[in-house]
Amino acid sequence: MEPLRLRGALGAAALLAALPAAGQEAPLPDLFSEVIDVRVVNVEVVVTDKEGNRIPGLEPSDFELLVDGEPVPIDYFTEIDEGLAVASPSDGIASVPSLTPDQPVGTNILVFIDELHAIRRQRDGVLNRLERDLALLNPSDQVAIVAFDGYSVTRLTDWTNSRERIEDAIQEARERKALGLTRILGLGDVSDQVRRTVMAATASIRSLADVPGRKVMLLLVETFCTPTRSGVSSSFWDEGACSKSVASVYQPLVAAANLLGYTVYPVDMVGLRPTFGLDPATGALLMNNSVEVPEAALWFLAHETGGKAMINAYRKVALAETVADTRSYYWLGFEPPRDENDARHDIEVRVGGRQSLRVRSRAHYLDLSRSAEFTMLVEGSLMFGGTPGKGVLEVHFGTPRKAGFRKLLVPMWVTIPVDNLALLPIDGQWKNEVEFRISVVDKYGDRSRNLGSRIPILYAETPPPGETFVYETELPIRKREHRFLAAVYDPATGEILSYRGTVGAR
Repeated sequence: MEPLRLRGALGAAALLAALPAAGQEAPLPDLFSEVIDVRVVNVEVVVTDKEGNRIPGLEPSDFELLVDGEPVPIDYFTEIDEGLAVASPSDGIASVPSLTPDQPVGTNILVFIDELHAIRRQRDGVLNRLERDLALLNPSDQVAIVAFDGYSVTRLTDWTNSRERIEDAIQEARERKALGLTRILGLGDVSDQVRRTVMAATASIRSLADVPGRKVMLLLVETFCTPTRSGVSSSFWDEGACSKSVASVYQPLVAAANLLGYTVYPVDMVGLRPTFGLDPATGALLMNNSVEVPEAALWFLAHETGGKAMINAYRKVALAETVADTRSYYWLGFEPPRDENDARHDIEVRVGGRQSLRVRSRAHYLDLSRSAEFTMLVEGSLMFGGTPGKGVLEVHFGTPRKAGFRKLLVPMWVTIPVDNLALLPIDGQWKNEVEFRISVVDKYGDRSRNLGSRIPILYAETPPPGETFVYETELPIRKREHRFLAAVYDPATGEILSYRGTVGAR
């Protein structure tokens, strides 16, 4: 069996419908599979007139696809009309692979439930209506449901079109804890909580991309940091709590969605959030139902990925609206050059000669580097459990020393089996430079960040069989128990070596 690897070179083309992942020696987390080698960017396009009516019957020649303002060829094209694939005209452009003319095109709906900020009554109200609207799904549609409690992600059901299994998963979701009281009491670092939720949603998208057909995410959230007019993030319950710009906060989720062909439909589980004040003239109590600030992040996520924000009353019909929105559209695909430099590339779709038409699609894609992919892999794997790649690393810790109030620095030695690395003969020596990452989380879900480095490995002669290389560093943690995942990525072969365990006082 082939070990899990980030591919150093592009293999066979991964077409619009993601192909099954390569096998691996060590078991993967339930919700984390290899979805790294994506070479086609999907662009699902909704075309309407000014009244919002869908425009059918357009051909590839009617569309202009621009990346960073420059026209690029459309490599794949299929119209989806009322859930059926329409035969493409013979104009030299291939149809979307895996789609058969006049056959149903399944929609895969990933339901992500943010329990960290949820209030039970509001969450269950959305889930109840979602369960009722399951009747709107076609036999070719599938649903997967995951829940995030701030510490780890739990798969309630994998992809399935079984009504019974979906209903069981929804019932299980209703029985789980809703942790929104933490938000109401102002406990915890708001910025870190939102970051953890975004990373959990990102890992869920990446883990459940290996399925043919249209992919959408129903993102059930109670609150998110939102952009103010100054461009600085804030949260509606704690103004100024999040210091990063909205793009940097949500970029991992948007990048994963756009690269892997997901459209995000954020669902606001709260609804209207009235605020109160006194009328300065009369002293009367006034209520303001403005929701512009708290919902801005949801609009942002929908806009960037080509989806729709399910706000206020729409949260009660989120599944019904998503199903209706994904029944008729145009599915375009193109193969961009991959520089793997983390650069953002803007996408624009135009319908030539018909300026009165409205076009909605994803706004950009990110050309992720292998280093960024590896970091996201490690963070996501820690959330889901399991050990990516080969579990052959050894990690040992020494006596900790104080590093501030309730903080420690723990000596750490990572033993790397050299037999699992590719050492290259350069200038009479055997060399490699591997990437190291360690992701750490405590029982409250607080994570240590930016714990990564490059490790140069150098030998004057060919190392003997069984040789090990020891990397020494210090791990900053709090005075409590943590679970961690340490991993090494060999860019020469794409292999990943890893180890997971716990560290710190119980």
